[in-house]
Amino acid sequence: MQTTILKIKFWWAFLFVLIAAAGAMAQNAESTPKADTLYRVETNDGNVFIGEIISMDKEKVVLQSEALGTITLHQKFIVKIEQVVGAEVAEGDVWYRNLQSARYFFAPNGYGLKKGESYYQNIWVFYNQYSVGITDRFSIGVGMVPLFFFNFAPTPIWITPKFSIPLAEDRINLGVGALVGYVIGVEGAPFGITFASVTFGPHDKNVSIGLGYAFAGGNFASAPVINIGGLLRVSRKSYLMTENYFVAVDGVVGGFMIFGARSMINRTAIDYGLGFPVAPGMDGFLAMPWLGLTVPFQKK
Repeated sequence: MQTTILKIKFWWAFLFVLIAAAGAMAQNAESTPKADTLYRVETNDGNVFIGEIISMDKEKVVLQSEALGTITLHQKFIVKIEQVVGAEVAEGDVWYRNLQSARYFFAPNGYGLKKGESYYQNIWVFYNQYSVGITDRFSIGVGMVPLFFFNFAPTPIWITPKFSIPLAEDRINLGVGALVGYVIGVEGAPFGITFASVTFGPHDKNVSIGLGYAFAGGNFASAPVINIGGLLRVSRKSYLMTENYFVAVDGVVGGFMIFGARSMINRTAIDYGLGFPVAPGMDGFLAMPWLGLTVPFQKK
C-alpha cells in the first residue's frame, strides 16, 4: 500500500512540473514569431535560411532574414524552398506543429485536426486507426483490431467523431466526442465511451483534464473516468508526455498511468513509455511498455 502511495505522489509531482512548465511557456508564446509568412530555403551545402522572400526570379532569391538581414541566394545552389505554415521558428530552424498534437499516447485532448489533415496511428501492431479532419472544428477516425487474421476471431471496429471548440485561440480548447465500437462476430450492443476534454496551453505545451463515461450493453457506467494528460516540447524533435486515468468504484480509486516521450523522425512520430496500474493493496511494481507509431498525411 505504501509503495502505491509513493508511486501516486511521484506521478502527481511530475504532473505539477509539467503544468507549471506549460503555463510558463504559454505566457511567453506570444513572443514566439508565427511563421505563416516565412519561407525556409535550403542550399546544397546544407545551410538553411529563414525569412520573408522580397523577390524571386530564375536566377536568384532575395530573402529578408531577421538574423542576417537582406541576403541574395542563387537558384543554382538552392535545394528546397518551402513556406512555413502552422509552425514556429526556434533555435534557427522551423519547429513544425505536429499533427499528433490532438492526442497524447491514446487519449484525445481539446485540439483537433485542420480540414484535410489526417494521420494513421498504430499501437503495438494490433491497434489501427485512421483519423481525418473534415472541417477545422470536426474530425473523425475509424479503427479496428484485425483479429480476423487469427482464425477469424471476433474483430473490434470503431469510429471516433470529435468536435474541437477554441475557447481562447491557442490557449484554451474544448474537445467533445465519443468512441463507438462494435465487435464483429459477437452478438451484442455497441460499446465505447463519451468524453469531454479541456486543454490549457498551445499545441506543443499543454495540459488537459478530461471526463468520460464508458458504456456497453446499452448501459452507461455508474462512475466517470477522469483523465489528466500533458505534453511538453523540449526540442525540435522531442516531447515529454504523460497520460493518466482514474476511476472510483464503490469508494475505491484505481487508475492507470503512462509516462514517456514522443520522438519525431521527419514528421512521423514514435511514442514510447511505461504504463502501470495503480490500485489499493498493490505492493509490487508492474510496468508495461508502450509503443506507438503515427504517420501523418498533411494537406498540400
